[in-house]
Amino acid sequence: MVDKSLRVVVIGAGMAGILAAIKLLEDGINDVVVYEKADRIGGTWRENTYPGLTCDVPSHHYTYKFERNPHWTRFLPPGNEIQAYFERTCTKYGIDELIRFNCGIETASFVAGRWHLQTSLGETDVADIVVAATGVLHQPNIPAIQGMEDFLGDLFHSARWDHSIDLKGKRIGVIGSGSTGVQIISALAGQVAGVSHFQRTPQWIMPVENGYFSAEERESFRTDPDALDAAMGTEQYLANVEGYTQAITGSKLDTRAQWSAACLQNLEQNVEDPELRELLRPDHEPMCKRLIFSPDYYGAIQRPGTFLVREGIETIEAEGIRTLDGVLHKLDAIVLATGFKADRFMRPMTITGRNGVALESLWRDRPKAYLAVAMPDFPNFFMLNGPNGPVGNFSLIDIAEHQWDYIAQCIARIRSGECREISPTHAALEGFEEERVVAAKTTIWYTGGCTSWYLDDDGIPSSWPWNYQRFVDKMKAPDWNAFECVI
Repeated sequence: MVDKSLRVVVIGAGMAGILAAIKLLEDGINDVVVYEKADRIGGTWRENTYPGLTCDVPSHHYTYKFERNPHWTRFLPPGNEIQAYFERTCTKYGIDELIRFNCGIETASFVAGRWHLQTSLGETDVADIVVAATGVLHQPNIPAIQGMEDFLGDLFHSARWDHSIDLKGKRIGVIGSGSTGVQIISALAGQVAGVSHFQRTPQWIMPVENGYFSAEERESFRTDPDALDAAMGTEQYLANVEGYTQAITGSKLDTRAQWSAACLQNLEQNVEDPELRELLRPDHEPMCKRLIFSPDYYGAIQRPGTFLVREGIETIEAEGIRTLDGVLHKLDAIVLATGFKADRFMRPMTITGRNGVALESLWRDRPKAYLAVAMPDFPNFFMLNGPNGPVGNFSLIDIAEHQWDYIAQCIARIRSGECREISPTHAALEGFEEERVVAAKTTIWYTGGCTSWYLDDDGIPSSWPWNYQRFVDKMKAPDWNAFECVI
């Protein structure tokens, strides 16, 4: 058994990149470098710092399995606590020393059996293995609204929040009705002179309590593993994840009905004004988009000085936003809570595989990867949270950990000398894609009558279209018949 020395490049120092680096060191692979385009770690939790930022996954399940966090203050983790958790974890496991900050990857080419990379600083590197941990939601989607350059106030994307601006006494406009827009409205309502929520399409809101853990509870989590285990309720949590994914895919319609009923009851019972209630009523089925969990949005939108605007936006002018009904909504600041370009992944990096095959060529129709982790003609190149992986109201940390277990088995084959190059076959990817597209058309994302960032340019849901347990089972061990092994 050969124990081949490998150099591994990890792209991105967010949640998945940190995970990859820790696991590589744990497996005895020490020649590791992490390239990070920004000046610190954290990925989405570094980029997003807007008021009200909260993860919709229960705190104690938004951690690595090997590094639980007894210090969460709330049932749903605030963004600053998540960033602090990743920073502590990174330091504890010595990952800081592996990271090249302010140094992105611009090109990666597979030549003569190795990956040749060029950085944004003009430097080069050569690696046996590349792990792309670039994330899904990291390139802001800026809508093309006429007149944006004419606005005399402050205008910025929610992922580029300008904390130098004092919003007190200001009139704020928030464009976008996803989780980000909902959280910002909830945080600003009653705290500023006025806040207007511009919604093209209202979304269903799942009620959730977001209570605080007391100091005594946090101390018990720290000192008593059984107390932390009890608070996590892992068995019930995983059952909920499985039930949610079964509801999405249509194999458990009773669960879908229960979730839908909870959303409807939340709207009916918590919005008093019947006219406002109808304006907030979505025109699609619950769960057709990613569900929004909020304990306080309906309360916030009914507060004095908080306004729901359903009219479409015609233009942005010097003094504010003019809607299609001719009304000018005068504003001092505009926040674009308009999401991200979810199809970008590693792009705009130029990635070229074996025999000059370009990533853009493989992804001409849509981003694709065999089981979301690897691609034909791109040997020894692996992705965490890549195209078609599970995305939903559950922990992407858990998803990345399962994916790493799979990737680690591929790396072990390279390290042992059994394979010099390993990548899925074209037939494996084509078979997976055919099966995935058929399954995607049975999900509520496709049948529920809505548009969302889950859909590709052809209207096909891009996320994992099966239940959670199927994903877990697939990640346990690769089917080596689906891989090409070059010796």
